[in-house]
Amino acid sequence: MSFSKYGKMEKDKLRQLPFVWVLAFFLLLASGEIYRVAVRYWDKIVGTAINLPVSLSNINYEIGNWEGVDQIIPTTTREYMERNFADDYVSRRYIDKQTESWVDVYVVYCSTRPGGMVGHQPLVCYPGNGWIHDDTRNTEFTTQNGKVIKCLIHRFHKSAPEFRQTIVLNFYVVNGHLAINENIVRNSYERRFNFAGNPARYAAQIQISSVLESSILAAAKDFSDLILDFLPDENGNVAIEKYSATNGNMLK
Repeated sequence: MSFSKYGKMEKDKLRQLPFVWVLAFFLLLASGEIYRVAVRYWDKIVGTAINLPVSLSNINYEIGNWEGVDQIIPTTTREYMERNFADDYVSRRYIDKQTESWVDVYVVYCSTRPGGMVGHQPLVCYPGNGWIHDDTRNTEFTTQNGKVIKCLIHRFHKSAPEFRQTIVLNFYVVNGHLAINENIVRNSYERRFNFAGNPARYAAQIQISSVLESSILAAAKDFSDLILDFLPDENGNVAIEKYSATNGNMLK
């Protein structure tokens, strides 16, 4: 190859370099803008809760003989819920005005990422807070409206110096369908996000606890129909939304 031809090739390469660098520069800018748009879209999705038509906080304070007062959720539990995309929840203690027995009622609704519910169960949360697991068994109860609900009942205790025990009734609702444990959540959703923002695509947990099994079963019978009315059924309908609209948006 002659020096003149070699020199011409080098000049051609040098002449092409600015175009290559300009093209690379604009591609870099484009990719950066695409990234920024994607981040904004992602933040909008995961940073915005998917709301129920009527918030769980509107669950009645007075139900039959029961009278409720809001409970403060421990910081660690609240932070866990926020990390796992809990969109709505209620935590309340109800006291039977006749018998003076009490129960703690906890309901959490997760639609932004229904799979975030996986792992949020008594057998994980209670031992994580110092409780010792004694027993778990399957059972069922019948609501005031005649619905039979299968659930798990867990027993825990704390050793000296506290010497406390607690009993926890727990079940789930997934897309309007009852579930005894979280397996249906794990099998249905894994960790996928609800990009469509559909409030009827969700997992919810209902948990009732106390020191007496008779108290939690009585509360489950009295409360469950109302709680389920706040959650979308398999067709996406929310019973309490129709009720509140018919009654001037007032819940007793």
